[in-house]
Amino acid sequence: MFKGFIRVAAAAPLVRVADCDYNTERIIELMNIASRNKVNILCFPELCVTGSTCGDLFFQETLLDQAKQSLKALINESASCDMITLIGLPLQFESELYNVATVLHKGNILGFVPKSFVHSGDSFSGNPWFKPAFRGVKLIEFDGKDYPFGTSLLFHNIGTPNFKFAVEIGADMLMPVSPGVFHAANGAAVILHLSAAGELVGEATRLRTLTAGHSARLICGYVSSYAGWGESSSEIAYAGRHFICENGEILIESKPFEDSWAATELDITAINHKRLLNKAPISYDNEHNAEYKIIQYLMRAELSVLTRRINPHPFVPDDEKERLENCEEILSIQAAALAKRLEHTNSKTAVIGISGGLDSSLALLVTARAFKRINRPASDILAVTMPCFGTTARTKYNALALCEALGIHCKEIDISETVRTHLRDIEQPEEQKDTVYENAQARVRTLVLMNLANKTGGLVIGTGDLSEMALGWTTYNGDHMSMYGINAGVPKTLLRHIIRYVAETNGDLKLRAVLEDILLTPVSPELLPPKDGDISQETETLVGPYELHDFFLYHLLSYGRKPTEIYKLAEFAFDEVYTGEEINKWLRIFLRRFFTQQFKRSCLPDGPSVGLVSLSARLGWRMPSDASGDAWLAELDSIS
Repeated sequence: MFKGFIRVAAAAPLVRVADCDYNTERIIELMNIASRNKVNILCFPELCVTGSTCGDLFFQETLLDQAKQSLKALINESASCDMITLIGLPLQFESELYNVATVLHKGNILGFVPKSFVHSGDSFSGNPWFKPAFRGVKLIEFDGKDYPFGTSLLFHNIGTPNFKFAVEIGADMLMPVSPGVFHAANGAAVILHLSAAGELVGEATRLRTLTAGHSARLICGYVSSYAGWGESSSEIAYAGRHFICENGEILIESKPFEDSWAATELDITAINHKRLLNKAPISYDNEHNAEYKIIQYLMRAELSVLTRRINPHPFVPDDEKERLENCEEILSIQAAALAKRLEHTNSKTAVIGISGGLDSSLALLVTARAFKRINRPASDILAVTMPCFGTTARTKYNALALCEALGIHCKEIDISETVRTHLRDIEQPEEQKDTVYENAQARVRTLVLMNLANKTGGLVIGTGDLSEMALGWTTYNGDHMSMYGINAGVPKTLLRHIIRYVAETNGDLKLRAVLEDILLTPVSPELLPPKDGDISQETETLVGPYELHDFFLYHLLSYGRKPTEIYKLAEFAFDEVYTGEEINKWLRIFLRRFFTQQFKRSCLPDGPSVGLVSLSARLGWRMPSDASGDAWLAELDSIS
């Protein structure tokens, strides 16, 4: 089961203006389709029972009576499915006519929500037939029973923790302070928007921007259902556009004049966790908050299948244009940050160890950009390659070729004898190729870089990335340490795309060739001797695939997901790539290392964040170095 997700749909029935019986049949057809598709919440447009373009017919008792009869039929129909349904219709209350959304569930009315703002300034229906809603909640009698009536209603599914929804209608969304602002401030994770806006040139772009922005500002899911085909075309056409958004992202948008509905899942866990991190999205006076009435209902909302895509590489945008823009922006952020640090420290050089691998290659590319930014010559960059026991001819060549392509002199210092001397000093047999053997090389490299920096008045540029920090896959006081960690905010999966972006856009064929070979080289610390000239120590064989670890890291930190939920999402996202057993194995390793290696992250050097996920002990992830991860690991035991 995919816990924390609910399936929502926006639908526009084919209507006949003022023909309630016909419209009710079309609504029921869509309700049945939604029920078969396991939809949890179905939202129809405003005034869908009558049609939104009835005009003065709204004042006719015949139409209003027919709308009531239609609502009774829809109530009966809703009894057969465990689904929330929002229906729009005109309803008379206290001698006034209101544009109302009725919330139905399993043969019951949960409440009536009237439209707050009615005007005639654009394509939204409303004025002069309907009265604006009043503040607060009253009771309305319908078919012999009393029901809550008002804008200050929150609907809470007691079967789904921390899930409440609320309702906006039409132009409510456009107001400077919309009802949704107060809904979100009082805990609504999802806002359902019933609308009858028509189609105008440029209107779609405006609505798309408004809807996505609304969900971003309020940190919520937002479902908009717009009137479609069948409304009167006397003055305007209706396209039946539907938008489903989450935290500022449009998850799905229907095709105008074609699709009668749009459906996907909203991630309630993600919404609530982002609100938790942001403390509270909005805070308003207690007097207004006290007016809210919570309507409870019970609905099973666990989904066995997701229809929305779960990006297996969440740090990497799906959209190519956005991905390329992100790569350029990250390079600019890194270069600007390093340029500031170089100028502030009055560093005469930047000292950087070049291995021929991904991380040091990106660090060197960024350093070269930073020097151009502050009009410093490339000769002030001191690149150093330090071959030792595990270095292969391929990586050594790539290190030298990269520096040559960038016009940077590379100094070669073979550290083999220094390491051997050190191993003898501590009485460590060289043939004993254990952690001491490996880490001695990493620490000697750092020693060389630090002392060269002192000698040249320079700054040691760190090369370690976000993914390595999460796993603690660094040698403490070896490659773990530098004077500025330029890759600190870049995960391995995104780092690859940045290097590919540079390779494909720089225009230098030599640079492109070496970067492409670096991308094809297995990730390795190269601390064990090669086998037949090839790398013998592949990181992803030892600690697991970085694409999985980046997925785990993103969902643990961004959404606070439980390990069982991360496992289930990974199984779905990496279908036919990794088995459940493999995901379980690497997730267990990730969690164990993430908790036990915090001591390394607690004393990392400064480094720029480039995204919302950061492991900086000062700005990003703050956790005691001795925090226990037993509860997280124990939860994985429940996976069969």
